[in-house]
Amino acid sequence: MEPAGLLILFEQSRGILLRYLRAHGAGEAAEDCLQELWLKISAARPGPIANPQSYFFRMATNLMIDRRRAEAQARRRDQDWTELASAHADGPASQPDPERMAVSRQQLAIVEAALKTLPARALDILRRHRIDGRSQREIAAEMGLSTSTIESDLRQAYRLLAEVRERIDEE
Repeated sequence: MEPAGLLILFEQSRGILLRYLRAHGAGEAAEDCLQELWLKISAARPGPIANPQSYFFRMATNLMIDRRRAEAQARRRDQDWTELASAHADGPASQPDPERMAVSRQQLAIVEAALKTLPARALDILRRHRIDGRSQREIAAEMGLSTSTIESDLRQAYRLLAEVRERIDEE
Protein backbone atom coordinates (compact mmCIF):
# COMPACT_ATOMS: atom_id res chain seq x y z
CA MET A 1 0.00 0.00 0.00
CA GLU A 2 1.27 3.48 -0.83
CA PRO A 3 2.28 5.58 2.19
CA ALA A 4 -0.19 8.34 1.21
CA GLY A 5 -3.07 5.84 1.10
CA LEU A 6 -2.01 4.41 4.42
CA LEU A 7 -2.02 7.89 5.97
CA ILE A 8 -5.52 8.54 4.64
CA LEU A 9 -6.73 5.30 6.22
CA PHE A 10 -4.91 6.24 9.41
CA GLU A 11 -6.73 9.59 9.56
CA GLN A 12 -10.04 7.76 9.07
CA SER A 13 -9.16 5.45 11.99
CA ARG A 14 -7.89 8.27 14.19
CA GLY A 15 -10.86 8.35 16.58
CA ILE A 16 -10.97 4.64 17.26
CA LEU A 17 -7.18 4.50 17.66
CA LEU A 18 -7.31 7.36 20.16
CA ARG A 19 -9.96 5.54 22.21
CA TYR A 20 -7.91 2.33 22.00
CA LEU A 21 -4.78 4.06 23.28
CA ARG A 22 -6.67 5.70 26.15
CA ALA A 23 -8.29 2.39 27.09
CA HIS A 24 -4.91 0.64 27.12
CA GLY A 25 -3.20 2.97 29.56
CA ALA A 26 -2.06 5.98 27.53
CA GLY A 27 -4.48 8.34 29.30
CA GLU A 28 -3.65 11.99 28.60
CA ALA A 29 -0.63 10.88 26.55
CA ALA A 30 -2.95 9.21 24.01
CA GLU A 31 -2.74 12.16 21.62
CA ASP A 32 1.07 12.09 21.86
CA CYS A 33 1.01 8.36 21.14
CA LEU A 34 -1.24 8.94 18.17
CA GLN A 35 1.18 11.59 16.90
CA GLU A 36 4.05 9.14 17.31
CA LEU A 37 2.08 6.50 15.42
CA TRP A 38 1.46 8.96 12.60
CA LEU A 39 5.18 9.72 12.39
CA LYS A 40 6.04 6.01 12.30
CA ILE A 41 3.44 5.27 9.65
CA SER A 42 4.51 8.22 7.52
CA ALA A 43 8.12 7.03 7.67
CA ALA A 44 7.31 3.33 7.15
CA ARG A 45 7.65 1.65 3.79
CA PRO A 46 5.60 -1.49 4.39
CA GLY A 47 4.77 -4.04 1.79
CA PRO A 48 1.20 -4.91 0.94
CA ILE A 49 -1.11 -4.68 3.94
CA ALA A 50 -4.21 -6.85 3.84
CA ASN A 51 -5.92 -5.18 6.81
CA PRO A 52 -4.61 -1.65 7.50
CA GLN A 53 -6.73 -1.17 10.63
CA SER A 54 -5.23 -4.31 12.21
CA TYR A 55 -1.82 -2.98 11.22
CA PHE A 56 -2.56 0.30 13.04
CA PHE A 57 -3.77 -1.49 16.17
CA ARG A 58 -0.68 -3.72 16.20
CA MET A 59 1.53 -0.65 15.89
CA ALA A 60 -0.42 1.02 18.72
CA THR A 61 -0.01 -2.05 20.92
CA ASN A 62 3.72 -2.20 20.21
CA LEU A 63 4.00 1.51 20.98
CA MET A 64 2.29 1.04 24.35
CA ILE A 65 4.60 -1.88 25.18
CA ASP A 66 7.65 0.21 24.25
CA ARG A 67 6.38 3.15 26.35
CA ARG A 68 5.82 0.95 29.39
CA ARG A 69 9.29 -0.55 29.07
CA ALA A 70 10.84 2.90 28.66
CA GLU A 71 8.94 4.22 31.69
CA ALA A 72 10.08 1.28 33.81
CA GLN A 73 13.65 1.72 32.64
CA ALA A 74 13.49 5.46 33.37
CA ARG A 75 12.18 4.80 36.88
CA ARG A 76 15.02 2.33 37.54
CA ARG A 77 17.60 4.74 36.10
CA ASP A 78 16.22 7.64 38.19
CA GLN A 79 16.22 5.53 41.32
CA ASP A 80 19.79 4.35 40.68
CA TRP A 81 20.92 7.88 39.95
CA THR A 82 19.24 9.23 43.09
CA GLU A 83 20.92 6.58 45.20
CA LEU A 84 24.30 7.27 43.62
CA ALA A 85 23.92 11.05 43.85
CA SER A 86 22.92 10.95 47.50
CA ALA A 87 25.88 8.70 48.32
CA HIS A 88 28.35 11.09 46.62
CA ALA A 89 26.60 14.44 46.98
CA ASP A 90 29.74 16.44 47.75
CA GLY A 91 32.31 14.35 45.89
CA PRO A 92 34.00 15.02 42.57
CA ALA A 93 31.49 12.79 40.78
CA SER A 94 28.82 15.42 41.37
CA GLN A 95 30.82 17.95 39.33
CA PRO A 96 30.32 17.80 35.54
CA ASP A 97 33.32 17.08 33.37
CA PRO A 98 34.49 20.33 31.66
CA GLU A 99 34.67 18.62 28.27
CA ARG A 100 31.15 17.29 28.64
CA MET A 101 29.93 20.74 29.66
CA ALA A 102 31.50 22.28 26.55
CA VAL A 103 29.95 19.65 24.26
CA SER A 104 26.57 20.10 25.94
CA ARG A 105 26.75 23.88 25.47
CA GLN A 106 27.58 23.42 21.77
CA GLN A 107 24.68 21.00 21.30
CA LEU A 108 22.32 23.35 23.12
CA ALA A 109 23.39 26.22 20.85
CA ILE A 110 22.69 24.06 17.77
CA VAL A 111 19.21 23.15 19.06
CA GLU A 112 18.39 26.75 20.02
CA ALA A 113 19.51 28.01 16.59
CA ALA A 114 17.38 25.39 14.85
CA LEU A 115 14.34 26.22 16.99
CA LYS A 116 14.65 29.89 15.98
CA THR A 117 13.97 28.83 12.38
CA LEU A 118 10.52 27.54 13.30
CA PRO A 119 7.54 29.81 12.75
CA ALA A 120 6.63 31.62 15.97
CA ARG A 121 3.31 29.77 16.34
CA ALA A 122 4.93 26.33 15.97
CA LEU A 123 7.60 27.25 18.52
CA ASP A 124 4.95 28.53 20.94
CA ILE A 125 2.92 25.33 20.54
CA LEU A 126 6.02 23.17 21.07
CA ARG A 127 6.90 25.06 24.25
CA ARG A 128 3.35 24.87 25.61
CA HIS A 129 3.13 21.16 24.86
CA ARG A 130 6.57 19.82 25.75
CA ILE A 131 7.74 22.28 28.41
CA ASP A 132 4.50 23.44 30.03
CA GLY A 133 2.92 19.98 29.71
CA ARG A 134 -0.28 21.22 28.07
CA SER A 135 -2.32 18.78 26.02
CA GLN A 136 -2.89 19.40 22.34
CA ARG A 137 -6.58 19.92 23.01
CA GLU A 138 -5.87 22.56 25.68
CA ILE A 139 -3.49 24.43 23.40
CA ALA A 140 -6.00 24.35 20.55
CA ALA A 141 -8.70 25.82 22.81
CA GLU A 142 -6.37 28.50 24.20
CA MET A 143 -5.13 29.58 20.77
CA GLY A 144 -8.44 29.22 18.96
CA LEU A 145 -6.99 26.65 16.54
CA SER A 146 -8.04 23.17 15.51
CA THR A 147 -6.35 20.13 16.99
CA SER A 148 -5.15 19.17 13.51
CA THR A 149 -3.39 22.56 13.21
CA ILE A 150 -1.70 21.94 16.54
CA GLU A 151 -0.65 18.46 15.37
CA SER A 152 0.64 19.86 12.09
CA ASP A 153 2.79 22.47 13.87
CA LEU A 154 4.09 19.83 16.29
CA ARG A 155 4.99 17.54 13.37
CA GLN A 156 6.96 20.39 11.83
CA ALA A 157 8.81 20.98 15.11
CA TYR A 158 9.45 17.27 15.70
CA ARG A 159 10.83 16.84 12.18
CA LEU A 160 13.21 19.73 12.78
CA LEU A 161 14.34 18.30 16.11
CA ALA A 162 14.86 14.86 14.54
CA GLU A 163 17.05 16.43 11.85
CA VAL A 164 19.04 18.31 14.51
CA ARG A 165 19.46 15.13 16.52
CA GLU A 166 20.77 13.32 13.45
CA ARG A 167 23.30 16.11 12.82
CA ILE A 168 24.44 16.04 16.45
CA ASP A 169 24.71 12.24 16.44
CA GLU A 170 26.84 12.36 13.26
CA GLU A 171 29.37 14.68 14.88
